[in-house]
Amino acid sequence: MNDGEKLMRLVDGDKVTDNLLKAYEGIAPDFSRYLVDFAFGEIYARDGDLKQRELVAIASLATMGGCDAQLETHVHGALNVGLTREEIVEVVFTLIPYVGFPKALNAMAVVKRVFQKRSA
Repeated sequence: MNDGEKLMRLVDGDKVTDNLLKAYEGIAPDFSRYLVDFAFGEIYARDGDLKQRELVAIASLATMGGCDAQLETHVHGALNVGLTREEIVEVVFTLIPYVGFPKALNAMAVVKRVFQKRSA
């Protein structure tokens, strides 16, 4: 297991990492490797705070729209690295004047879904 995969397992958990690594092995095995090695082995591994990286990921994915699965993964990741529910909710609130209510509503729905899953 390389450093990128170790960091991905820390942030996203074993289940998400295993699912990602398996998802493309039959069609494009290098796809997952590039994602893990680049996103986690190069970018997330840089000096800095994983909490801040997850806040940036949440804000970015929420503003793009159409990235609910990835947003959900990063909300889980944010909780995994120690962000509070309140901090995550505040990120979505802060987006309202910049991206509008529709995208903020969609993001908040994803956040709510993650919170409900983790409370179950």
